[in-house]
Amino acid sequence: MSGAATGKVRATLRLEGLCVLAASSIWYAKIGGDWRVFAACFLLPDLSFLGYLAGARVGAFTYNAAHSYIGPVLCLLAAALTASPGISLAIGLIWCAHVGFDRALGYGLKYGEGFGYTHLGRIGRIRE
Repeated sequence: MSGAATGKVRATLRLEGLCVLAASSIWYAKIGGDWRVFAACFLLPDLSFLGYLAGARVGAFTYNAAHSYIGPVLCLLAAALTASPGISLAIGLIWCAHVGFDRALGYGLKYGEGFGYTHLGRIGRIRE
């Protein structure tokens, strides 16, 4: 599959994800976030997997929409621009932590060929 990161670039992207996970979690702790809320919301972006019920292309779109940094950064921006950042800040941090966690584990953005084709390389069993 072309377009997949390999070698040191892949390792760097995974380390970057780990750093985002750590920074988001530390920031969440620093604002006094409720860890029960963090735990309850941490896996919510994975509901985007349901898009795969409509096929690989739709699944890749819904997964990528929930697993890029665009949404969480927009939440953080909204928090920075409002007088009461509470909920936007918490959502943005939890969402960033989730995306960072997935990247650290090697789950990248998906290509339309199927769930296992990511920008961080092939995941899962390869069927012959």
